[in-house]
Amino acid sequence: MNIDVNNVYLHSFILSISAIVIFFAGYLLRWFFAGKNLKEAEEKAKNLLEGAENNAEKRKNEVELQGKDLMIKLRQDFEEEIKDRRDETLGAEKRMAQKEENLDKRVDLLEHKEKDINNRLTGLQESEKKNQESSDELKKVIEEEKKRLQSISSMTEEEAKKFLLSRVDEDLLQEKSTRIRKLEEEIKEESEEKARQIISTAIQRCSSEHTAASTVTVVMLPSDEMKGRIIGREGRNIRALEAAAGVDIIIDDTPEAVTISGFDMFRREIAKLALENLIADGRIHPGRIEEVVQKAKKEMDKVIKDEGEKTAFDLGIHGMHIELLKLVGRLKFRTSYGQNGLQHTKEVAMIIGSMASQLGLDTKKAMRAGLLHDIGKVVSQDVEEGTHAVVGGTLSRKYGECEEVANAVESHHEEVEMTSLYGALVCAADAISAARPGARAENLETYVKRLENLEKIATSFKGVDKTFALQAGREIRILVDPDKINDDESIVMARDIRKKIEEEMEYPGQIKVIVLREKRAVEFAK
Repeated sequence: MNIDVNNVYLHSFILSISAIVIFFAGYLLRWFFAGKNLKEAEEKAKNLLEGAENNAEKRKNEVELQGKDLMIKLRQDFEEEIKDRRDETLGAEKRMAQKEENLDKRVDLLEHKEKDINNRLTGLQESEKKNQESSDELKKVIEEEKKRLQSISSMTEEEAKKFLLSRVDEDLLQEKSTRIRKLEEEIKEESEEKARQIISTAIQRCSSEHTAASTVTVVMLPSDEMKGRIIGREGRNIRALEAAAGVDIIIDDTPEAVTISGFDMFRREIAKLALENLIADGRIHPGRIEEVVQKAKKEMDKVIKDEGEKTAFDLGIHGMHIELLKLVGRLKFRTSYGQNGLQHTKEVAMIIGSMASQLGLDTKKAMRAGLLHDIGKVVSQDVEEGTHAVVGGTLSRKYGECEEVANAVESHHEEVEMTSLYGALVCAADAISAARPGARAENLETYVKRLENLEKIATSFKGVDKTFALQAGREIRILVDPDKINDDESIVMARDIRKKIEEEMEYPGQIKVIVLREKRAVEFAK
């Protein structure tokens, strides 16, 4: 039993010793492996640190290289910019030198012209003096010849016979002319009596409304706030509208209304349509204004076409060329001595139709001549040769009217010989329509003619694109072609136009001459 206990103790002791040995062995193994891992970690950390330092150095070098490249690029850009500015400065200096040279040449040319004019004036004065001397010598010769003829007063027999026969011929001629004059007066009285009957019948059958044309048009506004939008910032909108339409826009204290002023009814109507469209649309700025004015001009083309067709339809005239109908419609926007052109034309057509029916002539042909008799007024200001009657006859032939109608149109002011009775009827009907009480106002026509002459003078200069007479004739605006007229030439043109106006026109007060030169560069991004 004791042996077993000892064995047990021995066995336990051995196990304890073994456990301790195993424990220390395990600890030693852990310490060994831990040291190895630590050494590997230290080596890895050292490698990472060296790699990071290498990367940092490499990055630093790259950044330095990029910085140097950037500095080089900036220096090159700066040098190029300095070079461009230097080139621009040199170019500007060259242009200024060229302008100075041109001005010097102009001054030399003006001095040369002035010297030439002075020489011509001296020559004219000398010529006038010589002419006066020649005239005095001629008077002396005439006096001497008179004295010589008075000294030779005797005549031969043949000369006396010729003298008596010439006196008899003069007496017979006087008697014949007296009898012819008496017969002409009798025929004239009878024809005037017959003409009065025909005219009175025609007037009784013709009755229409007549109005005198005004030089202003009023456009109503939805509110007074719209006035500010029409004016625009610093007046840009109203200036753009006036320049595009060729009228004056008057904005005063009148509530909810603006006034369009201009002697040309056609321009005023275009400006009215454009302004009404701008107010309705709400977008008012210079670019939009030009677009709307162009659109209004196209609308006016349709309006005058419809007006011409309506007039021809009302008078029962068919088969007339569309271009002639457009010219007839355009008469609605013209006045003659305050009388509306289209209303006058309709009246003449109705009167001549009544007279033609009384005389047994072709009524429709006569009315066609009456309707077309003033179409030359629409285009005569654009045609250098011929009066409005001659131009109207040419247009009538051009667009297919018969010879009798064309001759009646061109001869109604007796500038061309009448080949038929239709010309006399047109002349009479035109006089009846114009001469009735209240039909015409001389003052308005004189005013319109003066403004038309003012625009015609400005248009006669080369390089002029458009002309607008404004401010009741106190201002003329001339738009020139910038490719043909430079800034210096525009200044000279303004002075030349001013001189020509002073020489050729009579007008109250003064006229302001404005020459506008505008260069536009337009591109379309697609």
